Amino acid sequence: MRRAFVDDVSLTRRKLAKVAGSVLIAISAASCNIGGFSLGGGSETPSVPPPSPNAPTVGQTLGTGPTRVGLILPLTQNGQPFAVGASMRNAAELAVDESGGSDITVMIADTHATPDGAAAAAQSVIGAGAQIVFGPLFAAEVRQAGGVARGAGRPLIAFSTDASVAQPGVYLLSFLNEGYVNRIMDFAVSRGKKSFAAMIPQSDYGDVVAAAFDQAAARLGVKVVTVARYAPGQAASGARDIAAAGQFDALFVPEQADGMGAVADALAQAGVKTQLLGTGVWNDPRLLSHANLEGAWFAAPENAGFSAFAKRYQAKFNNAPTRLATLAYDAISLAAGLARKYGASPYSERTLTDPSGFIGADGVFRFQTDGLNERGLAVLQVSGGKATVISPAPRSFAGG
Repeated sequence: MRRAFVDDVSLTRRKLAKVAGSVLIAISAASCNIGGFSLGGGSETPSVPPPSPNAPTVGQTLGTGPTRVGLILPLTQNGQPFAVGASMRNAAELAVDESGGSDITVMIADTHATPDGAAAAAQSVIGAGAQIVFGPLFAAEVRQAGGVARGAGRPLIAFSTDASVAQPGVYLLSFLNEGYVNRIMDFAVSRGKKSFAAMIPQSDYGDVVAAAFDQAAARLGVKVVTVARYAPGQAASGARDIAAAGQFDALFVPEQADGMGAVADALAQAGVKTQLLGTGVWNDPRLLSHANLEGAWFAAPENAGFSAFAKRYQAKFNNAPTRLATLAYDAISLAAGLARKYGASPYSERTLTDPSGFIGADGVFRFQTDGLNERGLAVLQVSGGKATVISPAPRSFAGG
């Protein structure tokens, strides 16, 4: 079973990291506009009856609309307030305020960052009439909460980046490693790159990215000269392996921001000179000014949407959002937009997997029936201390 721990490992390591920005557009989608939310073509509505008007709500509530949705987040961890969960909760409030608050009632429950807590939170909001559940954040939580939601016949849209937890009825809204890899590899081939090498850390995250790289290379029919795996803190050994591999057109290096500077230096010291390719984890100010990454390409969402979102968030809450806050914002904006369009029972599989997709703070996205997602990503180049877009993100899924 494939497991990605970018959500559990790098998030925990950088859980208080904040990205300055602003607030992006409210979710819109690809055909008819409903206020600030645009939706795809017509879809059936599910046969899930609405809750009784007299049923009590649970947890903290946002909005006053007739359609109830659940939002389960790690508001606390080990008994202490958890900044990432709090930021996502605030983003949900911003989404409700901007939607007018009259379409949905959001019930927020704390998972306590544990699988058992996530299961209990899901049971709580579903028992109070939630027609859909958003969250939780960590992979182990999603496994438990997803089982509860599926047993109750309710869809769940989670925020984990671990693709192995996705399944029919349990969707992932997050940025998946597979999507990053496919985008940067497709772009490199479009720019004439025909032979590749990869230098990938030995970790659970690295295993997932390595598998995605292999699959992308096979799909594209390109030559893979070598894949060098290296232990944490041992970038020099991986760089030596790459230097000894011979000629290739591009080198894929999906190291996290914390370690990428050392990797870039090791490659330079080993005399490796080629086009470097990376993923969205590179989109970090610490890396953009690194001399040995000048000219490197990486796939990521464009920054303009998050910057717009962050400005509005800052104005409302007087602090900067965490980078994951847009996931909660888009989730609740999606819930409100669908409720406005489809009425009392708006969250069928056909509606959620509309091939036209939806446009949120970080661009266009759509859910697949297996629970995974497709996102429109840009390709950026490290240039002069900045990330410059060299291939814009698509604005729609016009091709289906």
